[in-house]
Amino acid sequence: MRRLLFLRHGSHDRLGRILCGRMSGVSLSEAGRAEARTVAAALARRFAGETVRLLSSPQSRTRETAAPLAEALGVGAEVADELDEIAFGDWTGKPFADLDGDPAWTAWNTSRGSARPPGGESMAAVQARVGGLLDRLAAEEGPPVILVSHGDPIRAALLGVLGLPLDAYDRIVVAPASCNELELWPGGGRVVSINERLAG
Repeated sequence: MRRLLFLRHGSHDRLGRILCGRMSGVSLSEAGRAEARTVAAALARRFAGETVRLLSSPQSRTRETAAPLAEALGVGAEVADELDEIAFGDWTGKPFADLDGDPAWTAWNTSRGSARPPGGESMAAVQARVGGLLDRLAAEEGPPVILVSHGDPIRAALLGVLGLPLDAYDRIVVAPASCNELELWPGGGRVVSINERLAG
């Protein structure tokens, strides 16, 4: 059995206003940097004395979240493209207010298992790439792994382990800087915790 912990990146100034996706230049806000430091301190205590592997999405906000954690744990943060945010295509960088009323946006939020952003990536594709990484990690002997990613890729992974359809994505809350723990083994796994907020 292998222990994995998904960590969503900390807060940024566009959070809740702009669909950032993979747009460049999205850095943590001061609140987000404080969240990252708090999580780093808490996880350093949780994994004290253990060897830990740390993987991060390539986005700047995830790498900034991983940086204090890497320092606290004394490890390097590896970039894993499988943990990247959804490619939102034509919606990248648009304010959420501008998307309201768009039939494709409505379909995306009501039929996540079948809809796709225009020019972008489906939730099923996201689940497949993240799930492939989890399968490889579960098949290896190794230390616990912390994976720093984004809300929807984390939801997709949790739904896959729970055996729930992608249309149930909005039943799971994955707040900024929250932790979500899994225990995986070849061919199976279980969810230990969801949306855990760690104190410093």
